[in-house]
Amino acid sequence: MTGLVDSHFHIWRQADLPWLLGPMQPRIFGPYEPIRRDYPITEYLGDCQPAGVTEAVYVQANWATGRYLDEVTYVSQASEESGFPIAIVAYADMLAGDARPQLDQLARNGRVRGVRMQLHWHENTLYRFASGPDLVRDPRLTANVGRLAEYGFSFDLQVFAGQMAGAAELATACPKVTFVLQHAGMLEDLSSEGIAAWREGIALLAAQPNITSKLSGLGTFLRRNDPGQIAFIIGETLRLFGPERCLFGSNFPIEKLWTTYAELIAAHRAAVPEAAQAAVFNETARRVYRLGQ
Repeated sequence: MTGLVDSHFHIWRQADLPWLLGPMQPRIFGPYEPIRRDYPITEYLGDCQPAGVTEAVYVQANWATGRYLDEVTYVSQASEESGFPIAIVAYADMLAGDARPQLDQLARNGRVRGVRMQLHWHENTLYRFASGPDLVRDPRLTANVGRLAEYGFSFDLQVFAGQMAGAAELATACPKVTFVLQHAGMLEDLSSEGIAAWREGIALLAAQPNITSKLSGLGTFLRRNDPGQIAFIIGETLRLFGPERCLFGSNFPIEKLWTTYAELIAAHRAAVPEAAQAAVFNETARRVYRLGQ
C-alpha cells in the first residue's frame, strides 16, 4: 500500500457556511461549538499527514446551495496552494427538473469526481436533514442521478436504515452510476431491533453491485471514538460488501470533536484485517473516485 487515502473530509471558512454561523442547529453529531470556526487546509494537513495520508477526497459541507461552484473553487485553490492532491464531491440539486446545467458547470473543474445531496431523514427530528423520508424514490432524483453516468460522476448516498430499500431501488434504476454509502449506513439505534434493521438495510444495498460503503463517521451517534463499535460496524460491512467495495474516510473535522486523527486511524486499522487493508485504505477510493486521473 503506497499511501493512505482519506475519502471523506471537509475544510471551510466559517463565514461561508450558514450552519456554522449564528446559534447552533440540531445536527446528527451533536453540539459542535469547537468547530464553529475556520478549519483550513493547513490544519487538516497537520491532522492527517502524520498518519500517512497522501491523497484525500473533499465532500461538500453545506454551503448555501446557490454557492456550489464557489465551494468547488475554494477547495481547488486550497489544493493548489498546499500542493496536496484533493478530489471533490460537490453539491448539486438532484431534485431539480434537470440537473445537467449544474453538472455541466461542475464538470469544468477537473477535480470534481462526484456529487452528494444528503437525503437522510429520521423520525427523530435531531437526526433529520432532508425534507421528507422518500426522496430516494422521487422520479426527479432518479433521473438526475442516472445522468451522473454521462459525466463519470459517483453519487455519495446518505440515508438511514428505514430509507435503504428505496436507496437500493435507486441504485437498480441507475446501474451505470457508482454509489458511495455514507458512514456505513449511519447506525444510530443500537438496540437489537435497530441493529437488525440496519443489517437488513445494508444487505439490500450490498446486493447492488454498484454500491460501495464508506467506513467513516462511525463515532457520530456515540460521540466518541469507540474501537469496539468501529470494529463491529467495519466487520459487518466488510462481510457484506467485501474490502474491494469498502473505503476509509476520516470525516474530519467532525470527528475532531471527540478524537484525534491518530486515534481514529488506529481504531480503523485495528478493525480491518491485514489482507483487506490495501483495498480499504487505498485501492477502493482510488478506483471509485478516479484518483490520479
